[in-house]
Amino acid sequence: MTDAITPHPFAFPDAALEDLRDRLSRTRWPDRETVDDWSQGAPLARMQGLIDYWRDAYDWHAAEARLNALDPSTTRIDGLDIHFLHLRSPEPDAVPLVLTHGWPGSVFEFMQAAPLLADPRAHGGDPRDAFHVVIPSLPGFGLTEKPTETGWTPERTAHAWVELMRRLGYDRFVAQGGDWGYAITNELGGIGAPAVQAVHFNMFPVFETMEAVDAQEERALKRLRDFKENESGYQIEQTQSPQTIGYGLNDSPVGLAAWFYEKYEQWTDHGGDPESLLSRDEMLDNITLYWLTATATSSARIYWQSMANWQEREIEVPVGFTLFPRDIHETSERWVKERYPTLVHYNEAPKGGHFAAWEQPESFTEEVRASFRHTRQPL
Repeated sequence: MTDAITPHPFAFPDAALEDLRDRLSRTRWPDRETVDDWSQGAPLARMQGLIDYWRDAYDWHAAEARLNALDPSTTRIDGLDIHFLHLRSPEPDAVPLVLTHGWPGSVFEFMQAAPLLADPRAHGGDPRDAFHVVIPSLPGFGLTEKPTETGWTPERTAHAWVELMRRLGYDRFVAQGGDWGYAITNELGGIGAPAVQAVHFNMFPVFETMEAVDAQEERALKRLRDFKENESGYQIEQTQSPQTIGYGLNDSPVGLAAWFYEKYEQWTDHGGDPESLLSRDEMLDNITLYWLTATATSSARIYWQSMANWQEREIEVPVGFTLFPRDIHETSERWVKERYPTLVHYNEAPKGGHFAAWEQPESFTEEVRASFRHTRQPL
């Protein structure tokens, strides 16, 4: 075993991009939906506009340049090459922070928030709120190696993150996550001190067995029912048959784009048009990363691996939580406090959905700063 950390920039060959454009130009389109809304999925006209832009105007090299500015590197942990971005703060007392994405996300979720977190002085903030920011890609996502065997659970991933942070010189750190990043950050909180000093979540799973005592909690349970009835098909398929859906997603860039584009429409706080919140370039940055790394199938397997049997951990270190109003799960402070008695920060943001850091990077940054301010000390 070696602790070596090796630079690993994003550098996909032009041939891969040419192949992508060729596939896009040869798309066999379905017929138009028979409704005038999104109730049958991503509308044909919206998809054709997105794909025309992807083929003719989108610039992946600009995205690569942004990624490569954040010291992309790889290190081998527990038999797997873990890829990550690392943005060291110029502030000497900065606190190490690991940010964990989910599905269908990636390190792109944090590209705008990371500089704000690392160098608040340069962005009009208090330098005492600075973090050294580490953003790993989950196993089977991005440039992290694809597991060739079962067993890469949130628990195993969380322990890999502890080792990653140790190799970077961070024996103590704080952690943040939503979606599958919530599951992994929950595990990190369960590991706790001395390595993990505190955690912050921007998602809180709600269950049908929870009891509602006010209008907010009733609304949260209704949102959960609506999700299960109208938006959970992807989850069922990826939990039951990730390999089967993977053939289509791995072979058709349009199929992959539609699979993700629907989630952007359903889960973001956009007020009617997802492209008014996340630009086509931002959406395609994430979609193109999945395409070029051929990780549609390997990333979907996290549902098969862990959806049915993962269990939340009790957490003794300080917990922070921010509710973004258009997330998949809504909640209440009472529910969060019941599950996490060590809650030190709770807030309800005015805007934002499931991809909080991506949608509202400034608000997300302020929430992370406020949460960890309760326990901050030079680590």
